[in-house]
Amino acid sequence: MSSGQQVLLKLRKMIISGELEGGSRIAEIPTAELLNVSRQPVRMAFRLLEQEGLLLKNPTRGYTVREISENLIRDALEVRGVLEGLAAKKLAEQGITTEQQEKLKHCIVEIEKLFAEKSEFNDDDIEKYHNLNVIFHDVIIQASQNIALMQALAKNNQLPMASAQALTYDSNKPLSEYQRLHYAHLQHCSIYDALLHRQAGRAESLMREHSSVVLLGETVRAIFTNQAE
Repeated sequence: MSSGQQVLLKLRKMIISGELEGGSRIAEIPTAELLNVSRQPVRMAFRLLEQEGLLLKNPTRGYTVREISENLIRDALEVRGVLEGLAAKKLAEQGITTEQQEKLKHCIVEIEKLFAEKSEFNDDDIEKYHNLNVIFHDVIIQASQNIALMQALAKNNQLPMASAQALTYDSNKPLSEYQRLHYAHLQHCSIYDALLHRQAGRAESLMREHSSVVLLGETVRAIFTNQAE
Protein backbone atom coordinates (compact mmCIF):
# COMPACT_ATOMS: atom_id res chain seq x y z
CA MET A 1 0.00 0.00 0.00
CA SER A 2 1.28 3.48 -0.83
CA SER A 3 2.34 5.77 2.01
CA GLY A 4 -0.46 8.15 1.02
CA GLN A 5 -3.08 5.42 1.39
CA GLN A 6 -1.64 4.32 4.72
CA VAL A 7 -1.75 7.88 6.05
CA LEU A 8 -5.32 8.29 4.76
CA LEU A 9 -6.52 5.15 6.55
CA LYS A 10 -4.73 6.12 9.74
CA LEU A 11 -6.10 9.66 9.83
CA ARG A 12 -9.59 8.52 8.92
CA LYS A 13 -9.55 6.07 11.80
CA MET A 14 -8.20 8.69 14.21
CA ILE A 15 -10.98 11.10 13.28
CA ILE A 16 -13.76 8.53 13.44
CA SER A 17 -12.58 7.08 16.74
CA GLY A 18 -12.33 10.53 18.31
CA GLU A 19 -8.57 10.38 18.76
CA LEU A 20 -8.57 13.59 16.74
CA GLU A 21 -11.37 15.55 18.36
CA GLY A 22 -14.06 17.32 16.39
CA GLY A 23 -13.45 21.06 16.24
CA SER A 24 -9.69 20.76 16.68
CA ARG A 25 -7.30 22.28 14.14
CA ILE A 26 -4.96 20.03 12.21
CA ALA A 27 -1.93 21.01 10.12
CA GLU A 28 0.52 19.25 7.80
CA ILE A 29 3.80 19.56 9.66
CA PRO A 30 2.65 18.40 13.14
CA THR A 31 0.65 15.57 11.57
CA ALA A 32 3.59 14.45 9.44
CA GLU A 33 5.79 14.43 12.55
CA LEU A 34 3.16 12.54 14.53
CA LEU A 35 2.90 9.82 11.86
CA ASN A 36 6.63 9.90 11.04
CA VAL A 37 6.05 10.55 7.33
CA SER A 38 6.79 13.33 4.87
CA ARG A 39 4.34 16.18 4.26
CA GLN A 40 3.31 14.97 0.80
CA PRO A 41 1.18 11.95 1.85
CA VAL A 42 -0.33 14.04 4.64
CA ARG A 43 -1.26 16.79 2.19
CA MET A 44 -2.90 14.23 -0.12
CA ALA A 45 -4.77 12.62 2.77
CA PHE A 46 -6.07 15.99 3.97
CA ARG A 47 -7.53 16.75 0.55
CA LEU A 48 -9.27 13.38 0.36
CA LEU A 49 -10.58 13.66 3.91
CA GLU A 50 -11.98 17.08 3.03
CA GLN A 51 -13.81 15.50 0.09
CA GLU A 52 -15.18 12.86 2.45
CA GLY A 53 -16.47 15.54 4.82
CA LEU A 54 -14.19 14.58 7.70
CA LEU A 55 -12.07 17.74 7.48
CA LEU A 56 -13.14 21.33 6.90
CA LYS A 57 -10.69 23.66 5.16
CA ASN A 58 -9.95 26.80 7.14
CA PRO A 59 -10.22 30.20 5.39
CA THR A 60 -6.55 30.95 6.09
CA ARG A 61 -4.47 27.79 6.53
CA GLY A 62 -4.89 24.19 7.61
CA TYR A 63 -8.02 22.23 8.42
CA THR A 64 -10.48 21.65 11.24
CA VAL A 65 -11.67 18.19 12.23
CA ARG A 66 -15.40 17.97 11.61
CA GLU A 67 -17.77 17.13 14.43
CA ILE A 68 -19.20 13.68 13.75
CA SER A 69 -22.44 12.35 15.18
CA GLU A 70 -24.33 9.10 14.90
CA ASN A 71 -27.33 10.86 13.38
CA LEU A 72 -25.29 12.63 10.74
CA ILE A 73 -23.64 9.41 9.57
CA ARG A 74 -26.88 7.43 9.63
CA ASP A 75 -28.76 10.14 7.73
CA ALA A 76 -26.03 10.41 5.09
CA LEU A 77 -25.94 6.64 4.62
CA GLU A 78 -29.72 6.46 4.37
CA VAL A 79 -29.67 9.05 1.58
CA ARG A 80 -26.81 7.24 -0.14
CA GLY A 81 -28.78 4.00 0.02
CA VAL A 82 -31.84 5.62 -1.55
CA LEU A 83 -29.80 7.20 -4.35
CA GLU A 84 -27.65 4.17 -5.14
CA GLY A 85 -30.74 1.97 -4.90
CA LEU A 86 -32.44 4.17 -7.47
CA ALA A 87 -29.37 3.92 -9.72
CA ALA A 88 -29.46 0.12 -9.53
CA LYS A 89 -33.21 0.12 -10.22
CA LYS A 90 -32.79 2.33 -13.30
CA LEU A 91 -29.96 0.16 -14.62
CA ALA A 92 -31.98 -3.04 -14.15
CA GLU A 93 -34.94 -1.50 -15.93
CA GLN A 94 -32.98 -0.34 -18.95
CA GLY A 95 -30.82 -3.46 -19.10
CA ILE A 96 -27.12 -3.83 -18.45
CA THR A 97 -24.78 -3.57 -21.45
CA THR A 98 -22.04 -6.06 -22.24
CA GLU A 99 -19.37 -3.52 -21.26
CA GLN A 100 -21.04 -2.75 -17.92
CA GLN A 101 -21.49 -6.46 -17.28
CA GLU A 102 -17.80 -7.11 -17.91
CA LYS A 103 -16.69 -4.32 -15.59
CA LEU A 104 -18.91 -5.47 -12.73
CA LYS A 105 -17.94 -9.11 -13.27
CA HIS A 106 -14.25 -8.16 -13.22
CA CYS A 107 -14.68 -6.51 -9.82
CA ILE A 108 -16.46 -9.55 -8.42
CA VAL A 109 -13.90 -12.03 -9.78
CA GLU A 110 -10.90 -10.06 -8.52
CA ILE A 111 -12.39 -9.56 -5.06
CA GLU A 112 -13.31 -13.25 -4.94
CA LYS A 113 -9.64 -14.06 -5.51
CA LEU A 114 -8.70 -12.08 -2.41
CA PHE A 115 -11.01 -14.12 -0.21
CA ALA A 116 -10.00 -17.40 -1.85
CA GLU A 117 -6.32 -16.78 -1.16
CA LYS A 118 -6.42 -15.13 2.28
CA SER A 119 -8.03 -15.57 5.68
CA GLU A 120 -6.91 -12.08 6.74
CA PHE A 121 -6.17 -8.94 4.75
CA ASN A 122 -2.93 -7.00 4.68
CA ASP A 123 -2.59 -3.38 3.55
CA ASP A 124 -2.24 -4.28 -0.12
CA ASP A 125 -5.36 -6.45 0.00
CA ILE A 126 -7.37 -3.65 1.60
CA GLU A 127 -6.25 -1.17 -1.04
CA LYS A 128 -7.16 -3.57 -3.85
CA TYR A 129 -10.56 -4.29 -2.29
CA HIS A 130 -11.16 -0.57 -1.86
CA ASN A 131 -10.34 0.25 -5.48
CA LEU A 132 -12.52 -2.54 -6.87
CA ASN A 133 -15.38 -1.59 -4.56
CA VAL A 134 -15.28 2.01 -5.79
CA ILE A 135 -15.29 0.85 -9.42
CA PHE A 136 -18.28 -1.43 -8.77
CA HIS A 137 -20.32 1.42 -7.32
CA ASP A 138 -19.22 3.94 -9.95
CA VAL A 139 -20.22 1.66 -12.83
CA ILE A 140 -23.77 1.35 -11.48
CA ILE A 141 -24.11 5.05 -10.73
CA GLN A 142 -22.77 6.20 -14.10
CA ALA A 143 -24.80 3.59 -15.95
CA SER A 144 -28.05 4.96 -14.49
CA GLN A 145 -27.57 7.98 -16.80
CA ASN A 146 -29.45 10.11 -14.28
CA ILE A 147 -27.67 13.45 -13.97
CA ALA A 148 -29.82 14.68 -11.08
CA LEU A 149 -29.12 11.47 -9.17
CA MET A 150 -25.36 11.75 -9.75
CA GLN A 151 -25.29 15.38 -8.62
CA ALA A 152 -27.31 14.60 -5.49
CA LEU A 153 -25.03 11.68 -4.67
CA ALA A 154 -21.90 13.81 -5.19
CA LYS A 155 -23.32 16.36 -2.73
CA ASN A 156 -24.23 13.70 -0.18
CA ASN A 157 -20.76 12.15 -0.48
CA GLN A 158 -19.34 15.31 1.09
CA LEU A 159 -20.88 14.26 4.41
CA PRO A 160 -18.82 12.11 6.81
CA MET A 161 -18.52 8.45 5.81
CA ALA A 162 -21.21 8.71 3.11
CA SER A 163 -19.01 7.87 0.14
CA ALA A 164 -17.93 4.44 -1.06
CA GLN A 165 -14.44 5.93 -0.97
CA ALA A 166 -14.58 6.13 2.82
CA LEU A 167 -13.74 2.51 3.53
CA THR A 168 -12.70 1.71 7.09
CA TYR A 169 -10.73 -1.27 8.32
CA ASP A 170 -9.79 -1.92 11.95
CA SER A 171 -6.54 -3.89 11.88
CA ASN A 172 -7.01 -4.68 15.58
CA LYS A 173 -10.04 -6.82 14.69
CA PRO A 174 -8.95 -8.59 11.50
CA LEU A 175 -11.40 -11.50 11.67
CA SER A 176 -14.57 -9.44 12.13
CA GLU A 177 -13.42 -6.94 9.51
CA TYR A 178 -12.61 -9.73 7.07
CA GLN A 179 -16.07 -11.20 7.61
CA ARG A 180 -17.71 -7.79 7.13
CA LEU A 181 -15.97 -7.20 3.82
CA HIS A 182 -16.79 -10.72 2.69
CA TYR A 183 -20.46 -10.09 3.43
CA ALA A 184 -20.27 -6.89 1.39
CA HIS A 185 -18.73 -8.90 -1.45
CA LEU A 186 -21.61 -11.38 -1.34
CA GLN A 187 -23.97 -8.43 -1.59
CA HIS A 188 -22.11 -7.33 -4.74
CA CYS A 189 -22.74 -10.78 -6.20
CA SER A 190 -26.46 -10.57 -5.44
CA ILE A 191 -26.73 -7.06 -6.88
CA TYR A 192 -24.96 -8.20 -10.04
CA ASP A 193 -27.34 -11.14 -10.38
CA ALA A 194 -30.37 -8.87 -9.98
CA LEU A 195 -29.04 -6.51 -12.64
CA LEU A 196 -28.40 -9.37 -15.07
CA HIS A 197 -31.94 -10.65 -14.68
CA ARG A 198 -33.44 -7.14 -14.83
CA GLN A 199 -35.01 -7.49 -11.40
CA ALA A 200 -35.39 -3.80 -10.70
CA GLY A 201 -37.08 -4.02 -7.29
CA ARG A 202 -34.60 -6.60 -6.01
CA ALA A 203 -31.62 -4.62 -7.31
CA GLU A 204 -32.89 -1.50 -5.57
CA SER A 205 -33.49 -3.13 -2.20
CA LEU A 206 -30.15 -4.96 -2.26
CA MET A 207 -28.28 -1.76 -3.07
CA ARG A 208 -30.02 0.11 -0.28
CA GLU A 209 -29.10 -2.61 2.20
CA HIS A 210 -25.54 -2.63 0.89
CA SER A 211 -25.15 1.07 1.77
CA SER A 212 -26.14 0.51 5.40
CA VAL A 213 -23.99 0.86 8.50
CA VAL A 214 -22.72 -2.72 8.16
CA LEU A 215 -20.17 -1.40 5.66
CA LEU A 216 -18.63 0.93 8.22
CA GLY A 217 -17.18 -1.67 10.52
CA GLU A 218 -16.04 -1.70 14.11
CA THR A 219 -14.28 1.67 14.02
CA VAL A 220 -17.42 3.61 13.20
CA ARG A 221 -19.67 1.54 15.42
CA ALA A 222 -17.36 2.53 18.27
CA ILE A 223 -18.57 6.12 17.84
CA PHE A 224 -22.13 5.04 18.56
CA THR A 225 -21.06 2.99 21.57
CA ASN A 226 -18.98 5.82 23.03
CA GLN A 227 -21.76 8.35 22.56
CA ALA A 228 -24.23 6.09 24.31
CA GLU A 229 -22.02 5.66 27.38
